[in-house]
Amino acid sequence: MGPSRDDEVTLDRRRFLALGLSTALLAASRLARAAGATEEAAKLTGLLERIFKEQLEQFPQAMTSLGFDTGAGAWARSKLDDQSVGHMEHMIRLQRGWLAELRSLDRQQLSGLAATSYDCVVYAIERNLDALQTFRFGRKEFPQPYVLSQLGGTYRVIPSFLDTQHVIADRADAQAYLSRLRAFATGMNEETARARADAARGIIPPDFVIDRALMQMHALRSTPPERSTLVTSLARRAREQGIQGDWAAQAARIVSKEVWPALDRQIALLREWRPRASHDAGVWKLRDGEAFYRFATRFQTTTTLSPEEIHELGLRSVAEISAQADALFKAHGMSAGTVGERFVALSKDARFIYPNTEAGRAELMSYLSRCVQAVRARLPEYFGALPKTDLEVRPVPAANEAGTPQGYYQDGSLDGSRPGIYFINLRDTNELPRWTLPTLTFHEGIPGHHLQGALALETPDLPMIRRTLWFTAYGEGWALYSEQLADEMGLYEDDPWGRLGYLQSALLRAVRLVLDSALHARRWTREQAIAYYMQQLGSPEPVATTEVERYCVWPGQACSYMIGKLTWLKLRAAAQARLGERYDIRKFHDAGLLTGPMPLEVLERHINEWVERT
Repeated sequence: MGPSRDDEVTLDRRRFLALGLSTALLAASRLARAAGATEEAAKLTGLLERIFKEQLEQFPQAMTSLGFDTGAGAWARSKLDDQSVGHMEHMIRLQRGWLAELRSLDRQQLSGLAATSYDCVVYAIERNLDALQTFRFGRKEFPQPYVLSQLGGTYRVIPSFLDTQHVIADRADAQAYLSRLRAFATGMNEETARARADAARGIIPPDFVIDRALMQMHALRSTPPERSTLVTSLARRAREQGIQGDWAAQAARIVSKEVWPALDRQIALLREWRPRASHDAGVWKLRDGEAFYRFATRFQTTTTLSPEEIHELGLRSVAEISAQADALFKAHGMSAGTVGERFVALSKDARFIYPNTEAGRAELMSYLSRCVQAVRARLPEYFGALPKTDLEVRPVPAANEAGTPQGYYQDGSLDGSRPGIYFINLRDTNELPRWTLPTLTFHEGIPGHHLQGALALETPDLPMIRRTLWFTAYGEGWALYSEQLADEMGLYEDDPWGRLGYLQSALLRAVRLVLDSALHARRWTREQAIAYYMQQLGSPEPVATTEVERYCVWPGQACSYMIGKLTWLKLRAAAQARLGERYDIRKFHDAGLLTGPMPLEVLERHINEWVERT
């Protein structure tokens, strides 16, 4: 987003990695100087850079995403992440060692950015270790309790990863793509083994999750190898680069003989489970399920709020936002029925529905681009720092549409060579009335995920590990706060229907607090949750179903949005009250964004220290 990328940002991808480690060390030295160059700060900067390097080497897909898979890191281009149990055990040993080294430093000797970085990294490692050691099941991306689901599994991730992130610039890149195709099959086999081991302990997804995952697997599997994106992406890009070779035939052979059989084994495993899968939606049904959920909410919100407190906060928030929506509906002549029923009527209003055709989808995409341009023009009034990395809007790949939310964001690369991408789900334009689109764009694009994520990646004084850390409550809280900020920026002044979309989006996050805690702590059924979702939000049943099923396989994650937003608003109000005339919203935003993602308790401490300095 923001201004066009300048020449320094668009360094050739292969030149960038040659500079990558020295750039990281330069950032470390800047951090030491900013922290007063104490001996402990110097030790910390060196340790953080080493941890980042050692961690990154464990995840070749992240190396590609960040642009580190060239030069000395070129080995990663031919590999995918290890999905085996052995790798999880290896990560436990690594993180124990890192934590011991960090704890050997004297935290009292650190201040400023160094202290914040120490707190964030220690928090992240402690949290990850607790998750891996306490709950040895599910996906490595805690807290997803099921290895395979409609949201979890390499079957879902790798086709898009290879198509959008694996660069094809020369013959070596094409050969590396073929190696990754083989690694795709290996990864699925490793996941199948882990999922089978979990099932032996009674950890089987609900029947409806299995059905949704099978539907997506069949959508991928039903395509003949030669027409699969896994094959056509390589063949097309090799041809565009003039790389000679029978790439399509080689890729199709790997897909046919290795990838599809591995996928068939996962399909067979899910079919084997289906007759004995329960319909219970929450993790309470699992052994240690209640403890799992309490830990999941702490993991995702970075707070100590209990499931009971989260549920009550959700109910209060639903009531408050519904009252605001009611008033706005009445002001524009819609007073009959509940707020949810009026949202239903609005969602069916033909004025706001794009035709469910290729032409209609193109028109919808054009409108999203105009939304991006409108907010882009206002950013300098509210932000001191703006990212250089571009933002693109793209449709969700067809194979992933069924189990994917309406929109999501994918980070750009560290060197700016690959833009940030805002994906929009075009499976059915009836699910995307125009009045909902501005807010979705502000959340996933700017000033939401793209602005926050790109600034973190581009800030030179941050150690690399701090640029790439992710805390859901901070990041999703910021994106939800951005929706309110867009309203404050005046982007709905001439669009009352769009403002209702903003209120519905805020209401959604309040509803999520209620439903996530209800499903996993109060034993609500999937059907109860879908009914409540539709009643409060007026969403079509397919949307409500996709959302609720998401909460079922990703406990606690849905709670992070509203809790994070309320924290950002609380800190902003406190800063404004204490600083008075010296308060500048641009400097507040810079203070919160230019030090990278943080747990909410660290963010609060950091903002309070900024206020004191100001």
